[in-house]
Amino acid sequence: MTSGAASPAAGEPIAIVAGNGRLPHYVAEAARRAGNEPFIIRLSGESSDDWTGYSSMEAGLGAFAPVVAALKQRGISKVVLSGGVRTRPEWSSLRPTFRILLALPAIWRKLSSGGDDKVLRMVIALFEQHGFEIIGAQAIAGELLVGEGALGAVTPDEKARADIAAACEAARAIGLLDIGQGAVSVGGRVVAVEGAEGTDQMLDRVRWMREVDRVSPMRPGVLVKLCKPQQEERADLPSIGPETVRAAIAAGLSGIAIEAGRALILDRAETIRAADAAGLFIFGLTAAETEGGSAHG
Repeated sequence: MTSGAASPAAGEPIAIVAGNGRLPHYVAEAARRAGNEPFIIRLSGESSDDWTGYSSMEAGLGAFAPVVAALKQRGISKVVLSGGVRTRPEWSSLRPTFRILLALPAIWRKLSSGGDDKVLRMVIALFEQHGFEIIGAQAIAGELLVGEGALGAVTPDEKARADIAAACEAARAIGLLDIGQGAVSVGGRVVAVEGAEGTDQMLDRVRWMREVDRVSPMRPGVLVKLCKPQQEERADLPSIGPETVRAAIAAGLSGIAIEAGRALILDRAETIRAADAAGLFIFGLTAAETEGGSAHG
C-alpha cells in the first residue's frame, strides 16, 4: 500500500483531477483554506458540479497531453486524484504524450481490463513519469478521515459485531481481487459485495432482497467498507456520506463500519445526524478489528 504523501508547502498551487461525487469540492475548499490555490481538471462525463470561482479545464480520461501542458504552464507539480470515475477511455479519445505513446500497450491493458486499483496505479505512474507528485485527498483535507470507535450516539451490539467480522472478511477477499471495497452481512451471513456499480447500488440490491424475502426483514445487518489490501492510498479511499446513510437505512441495516484512519466521511455533521436520527451506528474500525477482532463500543 502507498500512503497519502506529504501536504503541499504553504502557498504552493496544486491540481485536483475532479471525478464524480462531492469529494473534489471538499478537497478544493480545504486547499483554498490552506492557501494552496487549486486548479481543477474536470473529467468529461464525470465532474458535473459547478466550479465557478475556480480556475479549471475540462479533459477526457485519455487527454493527457493538454493536461500536462496546462499544469506545467501554471508551475504546478502536485496533483490530487479525487472523486469517482465510472468509465474507461476509448482508443479514439486518447491524446497521449510521447512518453505515454511508448508505453501504450501496457497502459491499455490496464485501462481496458484492470480493476480500479490497477488503473489508478497506472494513472499515477503516468503523472509521475512527467515529473508530477501525486498526493492523497487526506493530505489536503485531513479532517475528512474517519476516527476510531463510534462517530455518533449509537454503538454496535454483539450481533452487529458478528456481522462486522463477517463483512470484513468478505471485503478483504474482494479487495484482494481488486473488485470492490464493501460488503454487507446480515445475521452473520454475507449477502452482498460491492462491484463496479458502487456502494449505493449494492445497498439497493440488499433493499430489493428484503422486499422479495431473499433476506430476512427481522435481521438488520451491517455495511463494512475497507481499503483493499493492496490499496493505493493516494486515490480512491473508501468513503461514506449522507447518501450512504440513507441507502443503509432503506436496506434495513443497523450500522456502517469503516476503516479508521484510512477512510473518509463527507458532510460529517449531516451524516452523523442522519445516522443518529435513524438509530444507525457509524463505527471506525482499528487495524486489529478489520483483521477479525471484535468492534467494541
